[in-house]
Amino acid sequence: MMQDTMDDQPPSALDAFNAQMNSKIQQWLDWSTPHIAARWAVFAGLVFLYGLRVWYINGWYIITYGLGIYLLNNFIGFLSPLSDPETDGLDIPTTMSEADDLSGKPFGRKLSEFKFWCASARAVCISFFMTFFEMFNIPVFWPILLLYFIALFVLTMKRQIKHMIKHKYVPWTGGKKRYKGGPAASKLSK
Repeated sequence: MMQDTMDDQPPSALDAFNAQMNSKIQQWLDWSTPHIAARWAVFAGLVFLYGLRVWYINGWYIITYGLGIYLLNNFIGFLSPLSDPETDGLDIPTTMSEADDLSGKPFGRKLSEFKFWCASARAVCISFFMTFFEMFNIPVFWPILLLYFIALFVLTMKRQIKHMIKHKYVPWTGGKKRYKGGPAASKLSK
């Protein structure tokens, strides 16, 4: 009985505003999907503004370190295949015919390019917003964090590259192959 009266109430102004904002954001994301270069240019601009802010205010290094770890984690997800050959054991061909069958199979990612961009841009915006609050400015010796992040990056990427070499996959493509005809094709075009 109580639930019937709650469902009959119109949405509040805050709910209507939230729905309208979510609709606008989704509309912008849908529009930006095919514009890969523009999206990454916006992301580079956001990272530049964030770096400029952290440099100018000379603080919030722990937020920057957390952002770096999060971006590294997203990058590893972007580089990783959807099904891991070491744990699943399904994608490793054992005979020549299986290898021929898998040669045309596209590379499936754990994290798609769009989701990678979206999560990374959101993280940079949240980190930028956090730099306006003093409670997030935890005093740390930033050179130690920088060295630790570099070591973590090198070790993680070394492991990822070894995995890519071991299982013979490349997480990017050069686009669709275009074949040029041989001498017979050039005679036909004349």
